[in-house]
Amino acid sequence: MARVVWDQVTKKFGQVVAIDNLTLTAEDGEFLVLVGPSGCGKTTALRLVAGLEEPTSGLIWIGDRVVNDVPPRDRDVAMVFQSYALYPHMSVYDNMAFGLKLRGFPRAEIDRRVKQAAEILGIADLLNRKPRQLSGGQRQRVALGRAIVREPKVFLMDEPLSNLDAKLRVQTRAELKKLHQSLKTTTIYVTHDQVEAMTMGTRIAVMNKGVLQQVDTPQNVYEHPANIFVAGFIGSPAMNFFPGRLVTEDGRLLVDVGDFRVELPGRLGEAIRAVATDAEVVLGVRPEHIRLAGPDRAAIRCRVEVVEPLGNETLVHVTSGRHTWTVWLPGMLGVEPGTNLELEFEAERLHLFDARTERSLIEPQLRAAVRSG
Repeated sequence: MARVVWDQVTKKFGQVVAIDNLTLTAEDGEFLVLVGPSGCGKTTALRLVAGLEEPTSGLIWIGDRVVNDVPPRDRDVAMVFQSYALYPHMSVYDNMAFGLKLRGFPRAEIDRRVKQAAEILGIADLLNRKPRQLSGGQRQRVALGRAIVREPKVFLMDEPLSNLDAKLRVQTRAELKKLHQSLKTTTIYVTHDQVEAMTMGTRIAVMNKGVLQQVDTPQNVYEHPANIFVAGFIGSPAMNFFPGRLVTEDGRLLVDVGDFRVELPGRLGEAIRAVATDAEVVLGVRPEHIRLAGPDRAAIRCRVEVVEPLGNETLVHVTSGRHTWTVWLPGMLGVEPGTNLELEFEAERLHLFDARTERSLIEPQLRAAVRSG
């Protein structure tokens, strides 16, 4: 096992900057997920570690050595691609053993590693089959097994579940997490799926346009997004945003979004007042942090436009003036399009961003203090 470091790494393809001054560490034994939209640079970052691309500037470390000039075969990493890339004429056993044979491993050692990996992955009874006789999930396990038998310092996985159907993706997600807990090998996993990132990663690194936006535990990224991009990308359904301005009324600090006003609770309001007054801001609130207003509460009156019943929950798309937003409500509600709802935001769950820089104005420590107080 080994830690992996991108040290001020930039990668350009002609005039296109794919990676812009990336400094990031995957700690020894952790499961680090690189997540972001297509074209954000996550796969390029992975390929730089594998040696399939060379950095324009900066250093790549694996363990205690710089590997910029080390050939891919000598980096002691194993990569699992989006496509299974299995040899169709070979059995499962031979597909898994092929890389070890090329490296001249003794037959007994190859047999031990292949059978051990097959047991871990639950494919011991498939070793004599050909890839065409396997399901998509089984083929992906074979591809994983081919990487596991190498016993590398680092696993690199480039969207390995994207070809699986929804049910298999959920199942294989859990299997990969269990596999990592068993092997404890440093794993760097690339995906555009924020659900995969949230459920699998020890930490997640959110990227956009080649720039690292935030790296932290999944829970911290969800609760304390560093900027508007992260807030909108992490979480499903996506966070609602309301451009507005900070205003003071009767000693209270509120966000005026035009069609309604939202008060910032005491300690939060005091802290925001200290850094921004009469400023243009963006108010953010997740759909799951909106609820039906209680009696005698300041409510936001909304018109229901679309209802999406999902069994144990209901997504309701509403409008209030010029704003359209999404509300997550528990259970199956008898809400119909064209009716009105009285809603309120959970004040301690509000997010506030500077409209100019798009950076969060709320420090994690402050949010924790507001919730506990």
